[in-house]
Amino acid sequence: MAKAAKSSFVCQSCGAISSRWAGKCGSCGEWNTIVEEVSAPPPPGSGLAKASKGRALSLESLAGAPEEAPRLLIGMPELDRVTGGGLVPGSVLLISGEPGIGKSTLLLQLAAALARKGRRAIYFSGEEAAAQVRLRASRLGLADAPVALASETSLTNILATLGEEKKIDLVVVDSIQTLWTDALEAAPGSVSQVRAATQSLVRYAKQAGCALLLVGHVTKDGQIAGPKAVEHVVDTVLSFEGDRGHTYRILRATKNRFGATDEIGVFEMAGAGLREVANPSELFLGERDATTPGTAVFAGMEGTRPILVEIQALVAQSGLGTPRRAVVGWEQSRLSMLIAVLEARCGVSFAQHDVYLNVAGGLRIVEPAADLAAAAALLSSLANHALDPQQIHFGEISLSGAVRASPHMGLRLKEAAKLGFTDAVIPAAGDLSADGAKIGLQRISHLKELAEGLLPCD
Repeated sequence: MAKAAKSSFVCQSCGAISSRWAGKCGSCGEWNTIVEEVSAPPPPGSGLAKASKGRALSLESLAGAPEEAPRLLIGMPELDRVTGGGLVPGSVLLISGEPGIGKSTLLLQLAAALARKGRRAIYFSGEEAAAQVRLRASRLGLADAPVALASETSLTNILATLGEEKKIDLVVVDSIQTLWTDALEAAPGSVSQVRAATQSLVRYAKQAGCALLLVGHVTKDGQIAGPKAVEHVVDTVLSFEGDRGHTYRILRATKNRFGATDEIGVFEMAGAGLREVANPSELFLGERDATTPGTAVFAGMEGTRPILVEIQALVAQSGLGTPRRAVVGWEQSRLSMLIAVLEARCGVSFAQHDVYLNVAGGLRIVEPAADLAAAAALLSSLANHALDPQQIHFGEISLSGAVRASPHMGLRLKEAAKLGFTDAVIPAAGDLSADGAKIGLQRISHLKELAEGLLPCD
């Protein structure tokens, strides 16, 4: 007698499986995310007892020259930078981002760029009709690109279509959450459907040797929706970020088996689609008011690319018992630590002041080297004294108040000199490259030196 289908309750946020329904997931703590899913019984004769014996594998040593993976150059320098030099045939990339951020636009431009170079590119849209995709392509000036297009959500039909093609270089699926297979009695977007669709498409990409691009939805906290197994089986995970109040977009690689994970690509959303930004520093400093107290220029690094960005601070008298602390584009805990160091090591009190910190342009900074620039902006606002508009700051601040060296100091100074900056406040420790830029250096070893310069004693 055939076994009946088994029922389980799966969290649609983290993929945890439980034996009964609950309002709150015990694994991730999310509410109302547990859904009942029915798994089909295994086919007859699929038990382990009747499994084949298998074959022995030939083992190899670690010695030998590594082979460089072949690349498909996209022709878009920002995308080539993030992917590590182009797409690797047989690789699988997952790109995520908030709704409306420009994921479909970016992938359509990517597919068109490859198709115009004689590559075979197929675009499957599960969220839009083919007419809608053609309308976007016409608006972007890509209607003449030989991209094969289909609007389909059935995984079986997509695999059957791909099986009839002889040579495919790129397959785009927008998005993985819309696919479904009739082999599973679960709704599209559920954990089991997303996992099955991803594994089937990954298997095809590896066998056919084509690059596969999957679009993934994100949850309300910015994480990729669906099971974490999806992120594990793909080769590259890209995050498309941006602020809807600004026109820039940043593409980051959070996982890359064929390249670095600290590179970024910068784009600007325009009427004709996403435009690559070759010099992001000019974009983030374009509307800078250098005469206002509380602004400091930070020379940061995103991978191997130096980026200059303005950090703005506002320190104002507080009428509340507990002063407010607000930060945009930086870590809240990092601001709290910096204020504590200024009070404990430099004698600068913020107990009666509200503190607001903002990274101009909507860029989000995670680099510790931004500590010195943030401290300079806070002290400048507190003293109501504008900093030198031709000066940059970078350096990590420890709990003792010491200013620690930052990596790639020479590259930061070269970028600053190229943009017309003439002075830099940097850590006393750390060696500069021999071909460093011609720029005046003010090297400090402790945060107190910066505080004394901006807040002189009476």
